[in-house]
Amino acid sequence: MTPKTVNLLITGGTGFIGSRVAAAAHRHPDTHVRLLSRHALHTPTEAEAETVPGDLADPASLYGSCTGIDVLVHCASRVSGDPESLAAVNDRGTKALVEEAVRGGVRRILYVSTAAVHGRGPFHGVRPGEAPVVPASATSRARAAAERHVLDAGGLVLRPHLVYGEGDRWMVPGLVGLLRELSATVTGCEALHSMIDVDTLGRAAVAAALSPALEPGVHYVNHPAPVSASELLGAVCAHVEQPAEGASVDVTTAYARAADSPRALHHLGMLTVDHWFRDDSFWSTLDCSPGDAFAHTFPRAASWYRSFLDTP
Repeated sequence: MTPKTVNLLITGGTGFIGSRVAAAAHRHPDTHVRLLSRHALHTPTEAEAETVPGDLADPASLYGSCTGIDVLVHCASRVSGDPESLAAVNDRGTKALVEEAVRGGVRRILYVSTAAVHGRGPFHGVRPGEAPVVPASATSRARAAAERHVLDAGGLVLRPHLVYGEGDRWMVPGLVGLLRELSATVTGCEALHSMIDVDTLGRAAVAAALSPALEPGVHYVNHPAPVSASELLGAVCAHVEQPAEGASVDVTTAYARAADSPRALHHLGMLTVDHWFRDDSFWSTLDCSPGDAFAHTFPRAASWYRSFLDTP
């Protein structure tokens, strides 16, 4: 018997995470990929997928986008801007998309969210359901609202923490910005962080979306081995950018030097507080490999980071 083709709709398919989800979906047998996009797509990889127009900020534009779709993988999020624009896309846009999916008979909805919906921490070995959702920023509040729309419809929510790899314009570039602000690296940072490389996240999202074994609800998706802040900083210094003459400062001095830079303070705070989220059953339930550990995967993206940071 010929396997039934599964029709996937992916939002955010040209973004940092969504593009990896789309690529993984293309490689999966017996799937047909449809991308929801505000813009016309032109690259060869994107051209392999059916595209339909739609803008989360304009709910009326979503009508019909889910017709004939079996599985919705929602990766699109607005991560900057004023609270109203964030709510328009992440909250109300997701609500309209989920309503369209339900109307269109979509049988499975998955949303790629973020562990930032839990707030500032510390989180040490936290499992799903153990930490409250107390977002500390307008972005996280809007994404927490998006999660609720998906969960209320019986969908799945994936919460990665730190995502790295080619295309990352926030996490590692922010750390380099901190090192430049300090003219030094920081010693004494031993907080543990959950991390995942973006290609593995894309593969995992597709596996989760297609697997009937994974129950609806919230799941953390990170490499099982947490990464210490000192290992993270050491990798950035070794492979991306080393402070002049290998200078270093302690945490107290770092806070004093970064006092006038909110972004540097944000990343410094991240380094000093545990954000370790555990979901032991996620990978085994999917029979999906979490891939190599951070020490092996990070160097593969180093040349991209160097090129990005050298670009004015």
